[in-house]
Amino acid sequence: MTNPNGPYPGRQLFLGVTIDGKPAFAYLVTGRSPASRERKATNRENSVIMGPLGDAPYDALRHYTAVKWDDATGVLAVTNGIQTEAVYETYRLLFNIGTEPTADYIEKIMEGARHEPDSLNTPRISGVITVQDKKLVEYVCIKRKDINAKAIAVKAQPGSLTGIATYNGDIENPTPFTGLINLPQIKFNGKNAKELADYLYKLSEVSYKGDDIRVCAVGGTYTTDAKKWSIAFVNRHN
Repeated sequence: MTNPNGPYPGRQLFLGVTIDGKPAFAYLVTGRSPASRERKATNRENSVIMGPLGDAPYDALRHYTAVKWDDATGVLAVTNGIQTEAVYETYRLLFNIGTEPTADYIEKIMEGARHEPDSLNTPRISGVITVQDKKLVEYVCIKRKDINAKAIAVKAQPGSLTGIATYNGDIENPTPFTGLINLPQIKFNGKNAKELADYLYKLSEVSYKGDDIRVCAVGGTYTTDAKKWSIAFVNRHN
């Protein structure tokens, strides 16, 4: 199986549940240029940071908190930029005060974040996982330049994850993701975070101008009884 979003998804996230019913996510970062590939994922407390290699200068579009989670509540946010903290804190607050975690909250955050200010008008994408009254709630959301922020509820089925990406997949001519009617899906038969990260990384192998475009893949699963997120990642640069 190859990446269902095509050769060049840009940055991409999937939400769903594992074959044994654990809430799960996967996040992929790819890059066409050498500069975009000069970064890696690192773990910092309850976050995964997309950061530079060595002493490279900070770039707000390439360096950001990609994932943030709370073991006690199970809330997790995964995004491609500055919006991660806002999505995470909002849905953790909703959990703690017992308010229904509807889609309009993530849509308002994403509308405020706008699309990325680059030459491709790259969309911002986000995903959130939360549980309210023992019911799993998962949303993916996109903010393109040409449309208001749109959140879509993921109908989780065991062994299936539903995704969203920044680009439509054309590696020669990247355009903002438009596939909101039939979102890309991956089928995953594994049960843990490392298997999920490895799976997404392997199925996304693509060469562009003689170089692998993959930067990293991150996977995570939540064990409800233990109240624990397990996070794993695969980096191009170790």
